[in-house]
Amino acid sequence: MQSRSCPEQSLSFGIFFFCYFGFIGVFPPYVSLFFAHRGIDPVQIGILMSLMQATRIVGPNLWGWAADASHSRSRILQIAALGSFLVFFALPYGGSFFQFALIMIVINMFTSGQGPLSDAIMLAEMRGDLSRYGQLRLWGSVGFIVITAIVGHILDQCGMEWMPWIGASILGVVFVASLRIYDTPQTWHAREKTSIIKALLQREVLAFMVSACFMLASHAALYAFYSLYLAKLGYSNVTIGLMWGFGAVAEVVFFIYQTPIIRRFGLKTVMLVSLLSAAVRFALIGVGAHSLAVLLIAQLLHAFSFGAHHTASIIMMQRWFAGPLQARGQALYISASYGIGCTFGGLFLSLIWGELGPQAVYLIASGFAILAFGFAVLSWRWQNSGNGTPANMA
Repeated sequence: MQSRSCPEQSLSFGIFFFCYFGFIGVFPPYVSLFFAHRGIDPVQIGILMSLMQATRIVGPNLWGWAADASHSRSRILQIAALGSFLVFFALPYGGSFFQFALIMIVINMFTSGQGPLSDAIMLAEMRGDLSRYGQLRLWGSVGFIVITAIVGHILDQCGMEWMPWIGASILGVVFVASLRIYDTPQTWHAREKTSIIKALLQREVLAFMVSACFMLASHAALYAFYSLYLAKLGYSNVTIGLMWGFGAVAEVVFFIYQTPIIRRFGLKTVMLVSLLSAAVRFALIGVGAHSLAVLLIAQLLHAFSFGAHHTASIIMMQRWFAGPLQARGQALYISASYGIGCTFGGLFLSLIWGELGPQAVYLIASGFAILAFGFAVLSWRWQNSGNGTPANMA
């Protein structure tokens, strides 16, 4: 299939991704530092960050079900965006661990569905042509880079108490951006009666989901502890923000060139390299975080450990869960990876931080990525012995 011209809603998707992932550039990197500023200890912070991921076990599936059942994914996306904006104003008024836990659960119930819903709307408009996906998705990475760097400077100058108000302001813009997005009319044919359970219970799909679970369990070391670890080592908020931003720059480069890369090397190779890159990345952080050069190399690997893995996963999910199953399929992936994976990883690594220290956290995270590699190999072996090879970018 030849690449189509840019989707009609390219500008709207670009604005939404810039704003939404700009918020992601503020929330995980700096909310842990905000909790520490409010007197929450590192183990409790790890639990709070795990709660953020735990909501992704249930939240995306509820939003995905509502979107597919209502046949109005854009309207559900707008409701989720408005809810997250309103609820975020509770964060500055939290004081205890339990108050913050409740706030984190409610906030993330609303934010957890926005990623898979926006992806499902965009994929529906593309009608299976993913050659433009990376070019649109990279605007999220650009937003992450720009806003993370700006907010790091603001917080260094004005103090951590500004973080919730900045986050709420960005979510307000996310809601406004969501109002520009609409559903592309679709015509479902044979796939209408496809069972999502039947699709999920294929052995290659289950192996892929377990791989994604371990991959994101490894990334819990990044989302929950990276900023805390660098702050513990004496890095400033600006430097921490730049480290997050540098990783996102590497991710942008991959998104720009992902189509020729996947066509040249194949989806299987890209997926497996991404998993091995994560193992190397977290091992480097574990043993060499005192060195700025080592941190930069580790963040450079974000191009593969996140960018390549995300794209390859979206393509696989598009193959297995297309048509009317699209929103729920994307939600299942988010639940297995960010939900179960990050929750398990965050809770387990919180205990490791308390008992063995931060270096052990990253070495165990590297081990999780190796387990993810093993299950991915199994998934591909079963795919190749079944109904053919996975979809490509064409």
